Amino acid sequence: MPLPGNARVPLAWLPPGAFADDTGPSAAIYPPQKLTIRFNHKLHVGAQKLTCKSCHAGALTSRSVADVLTPKPTLCDGCHGSDHADLNAVQAGDEASGECKFCHVGYEEGHGNRVAKFHIPRPNMVFDHQKHAARNIQCQQCHGDVQELELATRDQLPRMRGCFGCHQHPDSVARGDAKSACDTCHVKGGAAEGGRLKTTFASGVMNPPRWMHNAQHASDFVQRHKYVAANDSQFCSNCHKEEYCTGCHDGRVRPRSIHPADYLNMHATEARLAMQKCTSCHREQSFCLGCHQRLGVSMSGPTAVREAGRFHPPKQEWSDAPRRPGHHAFEAMRNLNACVSCHIERDCVICHGGQGIGGGFNPHRGGFAGGCATQLRRNPRPCYVCHEPGAFVLQRCQ
Repeated sequence: MPLPGNARVPLAWLPPGAFADDTGPSAAIYPPQKLTIRFNHKLHVGAQKLTCKSCHAGALTSRSVADVLTPKPTLCDGCHGSDHADLNAVQAGDEASGECKFCHVGYEEGHGNRVAKFHIPRPNMVFDHQKHAARNIQCQQCHGDVQELELATRDQLPRMRGCFGCHQHPDSVARGDAKSACDTCHVKGGAAEGGRLKTTFASGVMNPPRWMHNAQHASDFVQRHKYVAANDSQFCSNCHKEEYCTGCHDGRVRPRSIHPADYLNMHATEARLAMQKCTSCHREQSFCLGCHQRLGVSMSGPTAVREAGRFHPPKQEWSDAPRRPGHHAFEAMRNLNACVSCHIERDCVICHGGQGIGGGFNPHRGGFAGGCATQLRRNPRPCYVCHEPGAFVLQRCQ
């Protein structure tokens, strides 16, 4: 345990960048360790006057995170009177401090001095201790006040937020070689990832924290991600290919966080409330209409199916004159998207066209002829829905 009684390590002793409610470094970057020894850093540094390099001399020359920087067992023999020259035949010391069980947790007495395995797995990152030591960066700047603790655990490993103290200096002269690009410290994937960062490891998935561009991939990120991507799309492309985005945005992938399992029953209400813009992913005529036709929701669906249910108010209210609240003309002007989710343009022309039912309905308001030339020049397509391009009636608007 880091402190007597398993007390919580004070924030001031944790590495720079740790939060008050810090839960430790990322498991994806630093896999869980097996620390099966008892070692009192405070005793060795304070009473024995040892320094970090007394036990971790290899850290001054290490160029790779794969290097083993924990002290060799023979280093302990000088003080403890033990003999670790042959790990298959370790000799204990004469005093209590030299006994195997004094330092080793899980020591099995009477089994050939067998001890529980000690294992610190390789971190999933890129790091060069030698470069940092050459720039006079002290151990505490990355690992916190280890000298105040008994056993140093993975909680004393660096926090990315603390690394940015050097790696995000705005001035290139002050920053030097401490670049802020993600691949400076993070591992790149292989050909399958297209040179992007590797995010999935056996120990966990690497996701950005909240403090970095507000990009924490929490449950609300599906609502927030558009702002992060809009502010800095290059940030997202460090980990994601464009196909990852288009999979959802073109409708091929349908996350349940967007459309839950009972969404078929809910979608009509949500579409009317416009809680989320359906057309940001779907097109009414190619996506909605086909299903609505089969179910008889659309006017253009099979007659037998359509007559089985009614989706509009009664005819005398919905389509008969005079216009009043609830008439389809007002509903179309209020929210035309709701109409085109079921109807195609031809449905409207059946009544509103020049040869429509009962001689047709005039879609033009009073005095329309006075400004029809402007409308025709701006966009003639609506005119051609009912009128032929060479029709005599259009010559008055040309």
